[in-house]
Amino acid sequence: MKLKTLLAGAALALAARALFPKLLLAKFSGDVAKLNAGDHTSLLDAYADDFVLHFAEGPHRWSGDWVGKAGMDRFLQSFTAAGIQGEIRGIATSGPLWALTMWVRFDDHADGPDGTRLYENSTVLVLRTKWGKVVEQHDFYLDTERIAEFDRKLTELGIGVVAHAA
Repeated sequence: MKLKTLLAGAALALAARALFPKLLLAKFSGDVAKLNAGDHTSLLDAYADDFVLHFAEGPHRWSGDWVGKAGMDRFLQSFTAAGIQGEIRGIATSGPLWALTMWVRFDDHADGPDGTRLYENSTVLVLRTKWGKVVEQHDFYLDTERIAEFDRKLTELGIGVVAHAA
């Protein structure tokens, strides 16, 4: 009887662990849908006050580290101002719930006022969390030169830069 209970508990724990990335995908997909519509506030709620985003270095407006929740707020404002649309393609997790690491496949694109595709890229985001809040994020892009090209196009269109510092 005890072995049966132990096996049932283990099976339930494994099932819950397998379901967890699907729940995260549902939650963050909703946040990204709002982000695509120009509202970044629900996504911003997932980040800790002392958060750091390490974004791809280069000659573009998003380069470098964005520090604190206020930094992420400015980053997301710049993201939406540029008209970027994204989609989460998958989430994988490891670690305990109180110190989780997530790998997120994220594809994004942006179109110009005339509908011409200005930018398209694929990304893997690596996020570290503590007690349910994202504390650190690294973004790894398929092609970082596409980001610099896109930034040049935005400048030509007169779309301004949101500064790193407040």
